[in-house]
Amino acid sequence: MENEELIQQVTEKAKKWLTPAYDAETQAEVKRMLENEDKTDLIEAFYKDLEFGTGGLRGIMGVGSNRMNIYTVGAATQGLSNYLNKNFKDLEQIAVVVGHDCRNNSRLFAEISANIFSANGIKVYLFEDMRPTPEMSFAIRHLGCQSGIILTASHNPKEYNGYKAYWDDGAQVLAPHDKGIIDEVNKIASAADIKFEGNKELIQVIGEDIDSIYLDKVHTISIDSEVIKRQKDLSIVYTPIHGTGMMLIPRALKQWGFENVHCVPEQMVKSGDFPTVISPNPENAEALSMAIDLAKKIDADIVMASDPDADRVGMACKNDKGEWVLINGNQTCLLFLYYIIKNRIAMGKMKDNDFIVKTIVTTELIKAVADKNKIEMRDCYTGFKWIAREIRLSEGKQQYIGGGEESYGFLAEDFVRDKDAVSACALLAEICAWAKDRGKTLFDVLMDIYVEYGFSKETTVNVVKPGKSGADEIKAMMENFRANPPKEIGGSKVILAKDYKTLKATDGEGNVADIDMPETSNVLQYFTEDGTKISVRPSGTEPKIKFYMEVKGEMGCPKCYDAANAAAEEKVEAVRKSLGI
Repeated sequence: MENEELIQQVTEKAKKWLTPAYDAETQAEVKRMLENEDKTDLIEAFYKDLEFGTGGLRGIMGVGSNRMNIYTVGAATQGLSNYLNKNFKDLEQIAVVVGHDCRNNSRLFAEISANIFSANGIKVYLFEDMRPTPEMSFAIRHLGCQSGIILTASHNPKEYNGYKAYWDDGAQVLAPHDKGIIDEVNKIASAADIKFEGNKELIQVIGEDIDSIYLDKVHTISIDSEVIKRQKDLSIVYTPIHGTGMMLIPRALKQWGFENVHCVPEQMVKSGDFPTVISPNPENAEALSMAIDLAKKIDADIVMASDPDADRVGMACKNDKGEWVLINGNQTCLLFLYYIIKNRIAMGKMKDNDFIVKTIVTTELIKAVADKNKIEMRDCYTGFKWIAREIRLSEGKQQYIGGGEESYGFLAEDFVRDKDAVSACALLAEICAWAKDRGKTLFDVLMDIYVEYGFSKETTVNVVKPGKSGADEIKAMMENFRANPPKEIGGSKVILAKDYKTLKATDGEGNVADIDMPETSNVLQYFTEDGTKISVRPSGTEPKIKFYMEVKGEMGCPKCYDAANAAAEEKVEAVRKSLGI
């Protein structure tokens, strides 16, 4: 009966899309789904509305209320327009920036959004072509806009697209504006409520005028320009994986002084089909395979990759045996912050009130580096909007010098308020130049960190649960962890459990303390006697539940890595067994 009820609900919902407010092609596809005996497509397309969450929209492209299309994007933009007009009603001219990545339909969605904003009396700065997400964030601040959006599904597979909304500080929207925008978006009952007819006079196309200013600002974060001059021939292989990074990252590297940059030609082709990869995610080894092949051919020093909207950076380098290995997101963040701290101190650039930020699921080794060097480190929730919040709270009082998260995002500057692969790739090249200047590789630097601060191995396990049934399973898994918290993990006693949904921390003796965070979040954390840290959270953008595992060890010398890593892998397996994943 339950299935029949669901079919009846989605049928009624779908029929509302058979009105003149929707185009003929959309209506034809809705009719096909309604007439099909197999109702799977109809259910998946209409069982819910594609939710405008705190990060915006993300979903599979197609027809239906649960899909990315001109109507769901249109409703989001109309709701955001209504909120901006209410919130900034005393402003003479409200302005927004609209950017997009390389994905199929991204340009279409960007132009439709620009039309809707302008139809609502809002001035639009529309990028002429695809651009990195961090440049869009920069443009909001540079042009004095009240908001901005970027059409991107980041590193998701090609079937997806997305819509991210930003506020006047260039960061993704936070409370109270996130809830306010969501309320306005939810008021859009149908396509008839959306003003699609644009006002061309309010749309200004931007491009190179912003590119050059942004790249000049990115260049200011270089810590040691002399080391680049000495190592200008550093051999770099870069791939944008068909995305927006190709617009600016090779230029940034050249501007910093690197003269030996090799781009993967097959992946310097703009394409929303991402024809050379299974998934355009620099976290995946497969996405970097073509770049590594080129690096082997030319004996490069470093491989770097950016995702389609150029906010995340992936990297690979040679280990002590000359084999190419991937550097994971935790190691990436650790390397960046280690270099920034050590070299700002060495160059006399460090100030007493400088601070760094990491997310709660990112490696605790960063805290060890910060503590030893007497630098303030702050923990925040996953997502760069929370790192941006820390920058905003300390603006004019303390200087942010870097922050990142385990999911390959890093931000070395404060003139952008989202993760930035453009500045990260340039800074990564500088780190490699600094290492080479000292007769070392990036891998050697990582080994030095492990010897000085202790060994750590981080593993993330994604349990994917697609569709409605998957969402229910994920919910049940989180409820089970809360009802039956583990007493030991991987053979080590749990000495601290944190529940960010209740903002309570419970130690091994059962003592409860409050957690100081700006709001609640559906995250659980467990810390064990042997230094293991486990974080569990459902993804906010994808149908999966994520388990972040960090196990500790010791490394007596740079050559002791293999033994330390093997011992850590055994511990990781024991942890997985304990958690049943």
